[in-house]
Amino acid sequence: MKQTFFTAGPSQIHSNYLTYYQEALNLNYGSINHRSAAFHRIYQHTDEQLRALLNLTSSHQIYFAGSATEIWERMLLNLVEENSFHFVNGSFSQRFFEFSQLLGKKASSVNANHGEGFDVSKTIIPLHTELICTTQNETSSGVYMPSDDLVSLKKQHPNSLLCTDLVSIAPLSNVDYQFIDSSFFSVQKAFGMPPGLGVWIANEACLSKATQVQTKNIFQGAHHTLLSYAKNYAQWETPSTPNVVAIYILGKIAEEMNQKGLNHIQAEMKAKAALLYSFAQQSPYFDIVVKEEKYQSPSILVLKCKTDNAAIISSLQAKGIHISSGYGAYKDSEIRIANFPTTSIQEVQQLIQELSTFE
Repeated sequence: MKQTFFTAGPSQIHSNYLTYYQEALNLNYGSINHRSAAFHRIYQHTDEQLRALLNLTSSHQIYFAGSATEIWERMLLNLVEENSFHFVNGSFSQRFFEFSQLLGKKASSVNANHGEGFDVSKTIIPLHTELICTTQNETSSGVYMPSDDLVSLKKQHPNSLLCTDLVSIAPLSNVDYQFIDSSFFSVQKAFGMPPGLGVWIANEACLSKATQVQTKNIFQGAHHTLLSYAKNYAQWETPSTPNVVAIYILGKIAEEMNQKGLNHIQAEMKAKAALLYSFAQQSPYFDIVVKEEKYQSPSILVLKCKTDNAAIISSLQAKGIHISSGYGAYKDSEIRIANFPTTSIQEVQQLIQELSTFE
């Protein structure tokens, strides 16, 4: 039976993943040294393809880590001497805030109710804030922060670094990177890969801040610092042995996306999202958790079920269709549907047809 994954991550594997994986094995990329010329070529190719896909500025560099969660810690240790500020509207943005506290930083936040976004024009951020932490697409609640709001934040607070979590929206976001100092994502969602690779993007302002933190002898971590990443990046290397095969495959998938065109991929995502939200609006069985349209994620749809969600999830699984339960406190009352490029409009239509049987 065919299996289709609309899960919020890990999600549906890219259709050419196995082809690229086999290519990497045939080329012995699972065994090469990360200081070798072969790896330099892999890193450079993936960097070039991601840079084109995301429309990065020349000021930004691309580093590889084990996960986005690791990058939370690296970022806070290297870019914050004392004060971080967090927009919290779900479990993952809350955890980012808690990381800052655990690391001994003076973290403050603005909190939104479940399913709600922020009015950034009315948000008071302390002047001494060093790093403003946002989540453009909160995977737990399906709340989206419009790219225009991120631009406004940077314009309002030019002396603070601005970072955004793009875990469940990269590369589908239309964020303008000239206003984003740092961002990060992992590959097991919209890129259609298994977990195990995090991507950290940081600009020269971040490197300048990391240098400032270093000169003050503030602890930046016992593993790798932002400056060690930057030093190795200059030679197309990483501080320690990375997941070479995953970096190669990411470059190939990004290249394929570039050939297709990000505008085309985004249009497909919006068309599928429109079908899903239209169905949910008309359904007596489900409620859309994010009520205000501008805050509705195009890539993670979260629905509240009128009854327990277990029957829905198990019934779909029996037909080879997989969705995610709600997250945290909403595990038993909500479902989450991922709308990534790896699922087709026909598969979305099939999902909607199956969900209609519960009405």
